[in-house]
Amino acid sequence: MAVKRVKKAAAGKFEKPIEPGAVAEPREVVRTIQVMAETAGTRLDQFLAEQLDGVSRSRVQMLMEQGDVLVNGEREKPSMKLRGNESITIHGEPRPAPLKAIAEDIPLDVIYEDADLAVVNKPAGMMVHAGSGQNEDARSRGTLVNALLHRFKKLSSTGGDLRPGIVHRLDKDTSGLIVVAKNDRTHAALGEMFSSRQMKKTYIALVQGRVEREKGTINAAVGRDPLRRTRMTTRSLEDGRAAVSHYEVVQRLASRFGKFTLVRVRIETGRTHQIRVHMSSIGYPVVGDTLYGGAGQLTDQVAAQANRKEEPERLKLGRNFLHAARLEFTHPKTGKVLELEAPLPPELQEYLEKVNDGQPEPEKKATLQSGTAGRKRLIK
Repeated sequence: MAVKRVKKAAAGKFEKPIEPGAVAEPREVVRTIQVMAETAGTRLDQFLAEQLDGVSRSRVQMLMEQGDVLVNGEREKPSMKLRGNESITIHGEPRPAPLKAIAEDIPLDVIYEDADLAVVNKPAGMMVHAGSGQNEDARSRGTLVNALLHRFKKLSSTGGDLRPGIVHRLDKDTSGLIVVAKNDRTHAALGEMFSSRQMKKTYIALVQGRVEREKGTINAAVGRDPLRRTRMTTRSLEDGRAAVSHYEVVQRLASRFGKFTLVRVRIETGRTHQIRVHMSSIGYPVVGDTLYGGAGQLTDQVAAQANRKEEPERLKLGRNFLHAARLEFTHPKTGKVLELEAPLPPELQEYLEKVNDGQPEPEKKATLQSGTAGRKRLIK
């Protein structure tokens, strides 16, 4: 798309010479883009997002709402269709200032800690580190990183200012164990363990449907869904990355809310949404995971069929029934084997009890514990 860039006045340049000893005020950044005729018909926000490197359409729309984008000297809507030959002026820096995580006094459930690393039991609903948001507070507060900085003060710098100490991640709505590095040497060693599949990670999930096989392995590459960019997929993709998940049935449930299976899943790799994508790909989505076909709420099917006049009971979890329950790895400094476990959080245990009011099949009984009584910290 052809454009003619007319002017770019960078910060730090001044209108007139500065007198000796004087302190100069830098001018704001101003960009002017001359739109060519062949651009006619393109939306204004789309056009600017294509022209400004590293700037999203949502960021462009925010600049326009602030009045920082003018077309022929006038404010316009993001949906405006260009006619060609307009002059677009952008005031200020289009890219948002880089975020830097700050310490916040947020309670942490620390399972294990020493001078080099820590293992934390992350609650569901908490992001590991800052992501996109409408302002700096929304993007950089309330995350696991904020809590870690307050608790441990100093963490590894390998992940940059936004992700200090973070070696791997858990989805926002997934709870459980996550290992944190306190220095760069430990960070590098832990990262190598993840890359070489020496870190043993086991999850507990409640999936919809009756899983027939006692155990199985899903070996399917995971990549970004080209149609829905917030999803991952196992469908044949050129950019798919190898992913392996091993599942084992813990308990099968025959409930008035339907049929479900509690499974234990050990993953060799750590791809984005791996367990959620893999279990959905074989027809058993994780309960609560609406992104991959799981039900947002469960309905009492027996009551619904028996009495059509009364509203049947409904269960809503508000998160995915997926919990990182166990980590096993060799300490990079001491060489000792750490076996760390975190029990199901109370909301998952309570939900499981409500679902499991039918008679479970006798050959499998759940032995999961909840609360701090179920926690284990073993060192060999």
